[in-house]
Amino acid sequence: MPKNKVDKLKQKLLSLGPVLPGSISEQWNICGTPNCKCKNPHNPKKHGPYYQLSFSVGGRSSSMFIKKEDLSEARKRVQNYQEFKKLTKELVQAYVDLIRSNGFRRVQNDR
Repeated sequence: MPKNKVDKLKQKLLSLGPVLPGSISEQWNICGTPNCKCKNPHNPKKHGPYYQLSFSVGGRSSSMFIKKEDLSEARKRVQNYQEFKKLTKELVQAYVDLIRSNGFRRVQNDR
């Protein structure tokens, strides 16, 4: 595997931009206010949508709400994270292939 592939993958990783792990879901809510439209027995109208990002970092699960005006950017960052994971796997494989074909000495100076 040529060193050129390693360099290309590293460049792609550097150009990704901000990343966010996890997934975004749409939430609808029923409130606690008596006689609210969300509690209408014949035609309930739930509040929402609210958008929530659920993720795990360092083995800890968490979530955060996302404002509607930030939804597009948040989705882009989640997509960037998926690309980051894919490129990272490819980079590791490229390094393994490079070491197999060239040995450690020729690869160790690559930083």
